[in-house]
Amino acid sequence: MGETERGNAAPRVVVSYWCANGHETTPSFSADNDVEPPETWDCPRCGFPGGQDKSAPPPPPSTQPYKTHLAYVKERRSDADGVAILDEALESLRARRRG
Repeated sequence: MGETERGNAAPRVVVSYWCANGHETTPSFSADNDVEPPETWDCPRCGFPGGQDKSAPPPPPSTQPYKTHLAYVKERRSDADGVAILDEALESLRARRRG
């Protein structure tokens, strides 16, 4: 199928984006004056955001390590609180067994 059957292709502009790992991505956008290409574009190779300035790409997003439920509890409770809660739970368990 040629261009005559499909119609003329819309004018396009290719924009280069670079991520913090140095990967270049070159998506194309409409050349229409009303449409501005986005400032950032996610890199398809590593997922980091890419910017149009090769010498100053956007920084990679900071990720927080996964925390377990126990880690969150330890942030809120001291060791003394933990011992008191454990003693209370054990005493409650012993009382149910006795009676």
